[in-house]
Amino acid sequence: MIIEITVPLERTGERIDVFITGADGIPTRSTAQKLLADGHVSCRGKLLQKNYKIAAGDLILCEIPAPRHCETLAEEIPLDILYEDEHILIINKPRGLVVHPAAGNWDGTLVNALMHHCQGKLSGIGGILRPGIVHRLDKDTSGAMVVAKNDIAHQGLSTQLADNSMIRIYNAVCIGALAQDKMRINAPIGRHPVNRKKMAVTTPPQHAKHAITHITALERFGKHTLISAQLETGRTHQIRVHMAYIGHPILGDTVYGSRAQPALLHVGEGQILHATQLSFSHPVTGQIVTYSAPWPEYFTNVVSTLRE
Repeated sequence: MIIEITVPLERTGERIDVFITGADGIPTRSTAQKLLADGHVSCRGKLLQKNYKIAAGDLILCEIPAPRHCETLAEEIPLDILYEDEHILIINKPRGLVVHPAAGNWDGTLVNALMHHCQGKLSGIGGILRPGIVHRLDKDTSGAMVVAKNDIAHQGLSTQLADNSMIRIYNAVCIGALAQDKMRINAPIGRHPVNRKKMAVTTPPQHAKHAITHITALERFGKHTLISAQLETGRTHQIRVHMAYIGHPILGDTVYGSRAQPALLHVGEGQILHATQLSFSHPVTGQIVTYSAPWPEYFTNVVSTLRE
């Protein structure tokens, strides 16, 4: 499919990747940048780069490749399904499960499980390694995730993620006593300047992105606090990075916190962070969909120990 977009006068000077985001078949800026990188966007017979500045009257041609058949192996892996219809699927992802195949994890992932459960009927926008995946949770973060079964659902959900209208609430246990019951953390997040596998609160030279997290203290345990964290934006490792930034890293997070964790709490592998609630407008029916994922055993055990 090829779409044609003529640049209006008031959009002159915008970057091409920003301009085409939101057009048919281009739900997110990352999708736009991939189309540009793969040579699918042109103007006057010339392939465009993502930093091209558009001019009034430019006729932009965008070739939207047909979704490729997903070649990821289907595996019979149990899923905790909170909701399902012909368009979307909401699952309660367990801790320790990788979301999609990548180097070092080519099987045994959530995508492998989804391929089996949905018999391959998943959105193709994410490509052959991420069919149906609209957003992700870290391997050691559990909780609610929404999956798209078709491209229409994927585009609708991606739009809500981009405009921050999808409500995502997490519970976590952080180290230390918060000074306030409620706080708004507004600090840009980008790639760590030294350790490229980590993210950090940084500045524009390191390509930081706007990031806001709303924190509420739910229960205090002296040296630890049970919190609710609501994402206003969705950056990689956002809650973990923001909590470490304010001096209250998530319990069990050895990447952004201390490598030494309290043995008494039996934290185990990974951060005590759980995606508790998802709320959004159904991408096809328009109805508000709200589902909560109950705390898993590891999370309940830590909170119970702290209460004792």
